[in-house]
Amino acid sequence: MRKAEKTLDLTEGSVWKRLLQYALPFVAISLMQSLYSMADLVISGHFIGARGISGINNSSQVMELLTKIIIGLSQGGNILIGQFFGAGEEEKRKETTNTLFYSFAVMSVVLVGVVSLSAGVILRALGAPAYQEALAYLRICSLGIFFIAGYNALVAAVRGVGDSKRPMKIIWIATGANIVLDLVFVGGIHMGTKGAALATVISQGISFSLLLVHVLRNPDTFGIRLSMPEFHAKRFCRIVALGIPCAVQMSLAAVSWLTVTKFVNGYGVTASAGAGVSEKIKDLCQLLISAVSSAASTMVAQTLGAGKLERAKEVLYTAMKLTCVTAFALILVVEAGAPAFAGFFTGDLEAVKVAALNLRIEIIGQIFYAVFMIYHGFAIGAGHTWFVLFSSFVNCILVRAVLVVILERILGLPGIFLACMVAPGASVPLGMVYVRSGVWKKELVYE
Repeated sequence: MRKAEKTLDLTEGSVWKRLLQYALPFVAISLMQSLYSMADLVISGHFIGARGISGINNSSQVMELLTKIIIGLSQGGNILIGQFFGAGEEEKRKETTNTLFYSFAVMSVVLVGVVSLSAGVILRALGAPAYQEALAYLRICSLGIFFIAGYNALVAAVRGVGDSKRPMKIIWIATGANIVLDLVFVGGIHMGTKGAALATVISQGISFSLLLVHVLRNPDTFGIRLSMPEFHAKRFCRIVALGIPCAVQMSLAAVSWLTVTKFVNGYGVTASAGAGVSEKIKDLCQLLISAVSSAASTMVAQTLGAGKLERAKEVLYTAMKLTCVTAFALILVVEAGAPAFAGFFTGDLEAVKVAALNLRIEIIGQIFYAVFMIYHGFAIGAGHTWFVLFSSFVNCILVRAVLVVILERILGLPGIFLACMVAPGASVPLGMVYVRSGVWKKELVYE
């Protein structure tokens, strides 16, 4: 069958060139998303102080969990769309796109209600030291779940056909809007964390709306028409079967970080603020690794869909070389400049000390992320999301959460950071075993 227009075929050409061509927009997207989330923290840190940073950090961890669930489920759609695209199955790809979009719309409405009603209970369970600031931020941000779900469903459809540039342009616009609105709501009219949350939700609405307009303008490529909603039970079951392991896997990571947050909260507002600052810097450091992993996942899905097994393996090792070089460079930069980076977010010297300590310990773990995240991207592209779930359970729960409890009692706050540095290393040998087993060659998911 003829492939859709305005798409990128990742199954042909130089692996290096195709990977970079597709990954660079992901890098730009990840950078803008990091700036997007950093804007709230930086502006609040200077206009509200440590309590604002602490409140946003705790609420952001909750929203991160929900976002990970949504992204994980959307991975099921992304896998199917990518493999259907590689196999030339245009009608099945459009059925998957419609089913993903409309099922996410329903799911998001339910999640908005649940989070709004349970926000206080969640934050008390975390022991949030800046409770009122965190509660205000979380309740408003929960309204943006609809936009988060809709955006990720549409991104799965767009990326599945090889287009990573459109989401990049849209994120640029949304990030600019978020920064401007933060300055107005927080710095201008002093709305506190409520203003930061409102800026975030409006920006999320902008990104969703712009991507929806693009998809609706290209019905021949994506097949979505609001006047003719479609839902296909067979596609939905396959999306769920592939997406639930990804969602659970990402949830495990988020839950383990919530565990870390709860232990750090026990050291007070300053420690909570410092950890929040370091978290944003670490996210920024990890953006290229995450972007290459996502790009490799789509590239592997298309390549396996086309039956090109050796090319898929070449994608894996090419991506890993790129991320390892990046990780080594980041370790050197962060070790040298940790205090200066932290000081950009806040003038609280104690919070800066905590952030710098956290960074200098945890940044060493970037080399583990550089390896295992590419293994995960490869397995996701092959449709083996249960392997990714198992690997994440090992490093997030069996290693990170358990080590946090043990090392915190022995070393205090540095023990928490040390546990977080060591944990991702547990997934590296698992990825090696998965690839060498050859199981990824035996089962493709398009049917």
